[in-house]
Amino acid sequence: MGRLQPRRPWLLWGAGIGVAGLLAVGTLQARDSAPPVGVVALPELPAEAQSVHAAIRAGGPFAYAKDGSVFGNRERALPAETKGYYREYTVITPGAADRGARRIVCGGTVAVAPSTCYYTANHYLSFKRITP
Repeated sequence: MGRLQPRRPWLLWGAGIGVAGLLAVGTLQARDSAPPVGVVALPELPAEAQSVHAAIRAGGPFAYAKDGSVFGNRERALPAETKGYYREYTVITPGAADRGARRIVCGGTVAVAPSTCYYTANHYLSFKRITP
């Protein structure tokens, strides 16, 4: 007797893609439910970040016109909130020719008294929640 060959080999190939797709969806769902966010004490931040944090609490002034604009959280690196909840502010990077990669992102309903703020040194790839 010869070896049996599947009549429709494309079905086997499609099933493999389906399993990979399901695994990918499970990974995305896990990331949405609990984003990994570290913690950093305000005095441990660079001096420039501490100055921006103080300016946020005072309502300004800020170095860039884009400071205070809505942060969309498209990367889903922060806890999910309604659109407009998060605002971003530039932390000046000495020697950078542009705005650099450092930001503070704050969330809350009141601009000068946000409920929580986060620091990123790598342009939204990772965040640390700022504590007093």
